[in-house]
Amino acid sequence: MSNRKKLIVVGGGASGFFCAVNAAQQNPELDVLILEKTNKLLSKVKVSGGGRCNVTHYSEAVNDMIDAYPRGKNFMKKSLYRFSSQDTQNWFLIRGVQLKVESDGRMFPESDKSQSIIDCLMQEAEKYNVDIRMQHEVLHINKLESGFLLEVKHGMDAAEKIHADFICIATGGFSKEAGFDWLKELGIDIEPPVPSLFTFNILDNKLHQLMGVASADTIVKIPTLKLQERGPVLITHWGLSGPAVLKMSSRAAKELHELDYTFEVSVNWAPEFHESTMLELIKTKRIEIARQLVGNKNPFDIPGRLWNYLLEKSAIKPDTSWANIPSAASNLLAKHICNDVYNVKGKTTFKEEFVTAGGVKVDAIHQATLESKLIPGLYFSGEVLNVDGITGGYNFQHAWSSGWIVAEDITTKMTSVES
Repeated sequence: MSNRKKLIVVGGGASGFFCAVNAAQQNPELDVLILEKTNKLLSKVKVSGGGRCNVTHYSEAVNDMIDAYPRGKNFMKKSLYRFSSQDTQNWFLIRGVQLKVESDGRMFPESDKSQSIIDCLMQEAEKYNVDIRMQHEVLHINKLESGFLLEVKHGMDAAEKIHADFICIATGGFSKEAGFDWLKELGIDIEPPVPSLFTFNILDNKLHQLMGVASADTIVKIPTLKLQERGPVLITHWGLSGPAVLKMSSRAAKELHELDYTFEVSVNWAPEFHESTMLELIKTKRIEIARQLVGNKNPFDIPGRLWNYLLEKSAIKPDTSWANIPSAASNLLAKHICNDVYNVKGKTTFKEEFVTAGGVKVDAIHQATLESKLIPGLYFSGEVLNVDGITGGYNFQHAWSSGWIVAEDITTKMTSVES
C-alpha cells in the first residue's frame, strides 16, 4: 500500500493556491488536490487593482503593516513575522515575477498585468503536480479516526467521497452567515460576516453629474463614529468611492452595518485647512485677486468641475468677481470646501472584489499553525478567517502569509512522521 498522504485545499483563490503549491513543492510524497466550487480560478487575483493585481504592500518592518488590519491585528503581527511582504516579493522574484512599488506603497507586477501572477501560480501547480478540479463543491466533511472523508458534488453527478489526511479551508468569505453552515456542523466558531471595502451611496443627482472627478488629497470623516481617513476620493454615479472611502468602510465595517448604512459623512476637499482658516484665506483672496471671476480662478487646487459644484452649493455664480462674493456666501464656501456634509443611504460592493469582515474566529485555531484547535489536520487560510485589511494589498498579503504557514506546518508534520 502507498504511504503517500493527501492534502485537499477547498478553494481555488489566492490563499488556497499558495498553500497548495508550497505544500506540494516542499513535500514530494504529498498528493495535493484543489477543489474549486465555481468554474473560475484565482478570480480576485484577475480583477484586483483594475486587472493589475495589487499583490502586497511595501514594508520594511512588520509594524509598518499591522495597523492596516481592522480585524485580526494581533493575528497578522504573528503571521507577518512568519511570512512578510518582503517574503512575498522574494517568492515571486525567484519564480521570475518582479514586483514594483508605487508612491502609495502598493505593489504590482512590473508587467502591470494580473495574468503574470496567475501564470506564475498555475505554472507552480503544474510543476509540482497539483490536481485541480473545478465545479467541485464540498458538501460535508467527516472526521475519521485517521484523516477525513469529504462528500463532494460535481455538477449533476452523484456526490463522491474523497479521503484526505489534511484539509485547508480557503474558500474566501461568505456574504451570509448561512454560507458557513457546513463548517458550523464541525463545531467551528464563526463570527457573522458583514461587508467590508464598499463605496458610499449618496442621493444627490448634481453630485452624480461629477462622475469621474477625483480629488487626490481629501479627508473623509464619519462624525458620529469619530473616524477619519485621508487620501484620494473618486466621485461616481452613485456617490463617493476611492481609497479614503474604501479604507473608512473597512475600519467601520461593523458599525456601519449596525447603522444599516445610513449615516452622515463629511468631506474636506482642502485638508490643509479647516473652516476658519479657509474663511480667512477666502477673505485674503477677495483682495488679492479681486477682479478675477471665481469660476475662472480656483486657488485651492480643487478639480474644476468640483469647484463649480461647490460654488453652486454656496450660492455663488461663476461669473462673480472675487471682490463681490457676499460675506454669507464666503462662509458657505468655506464650509462646503472644508466640511461638505452628505447623507449616505446604502453602499455598493463589487462581487469580484467582495471582502467580508467575519468568518472563522481566530481564537478557534492555533495561530502559529492555523490548525483547528478542535480538529487536528483541519486548517484555515485567507479570507475565510475573521481577518481583513484595508485596501492597498493587505488582504492579498494575508492570503499569501496564511497559505504559506499552513503549507509549512503540514511539511513539519510530514517530516516528523518520516523521521
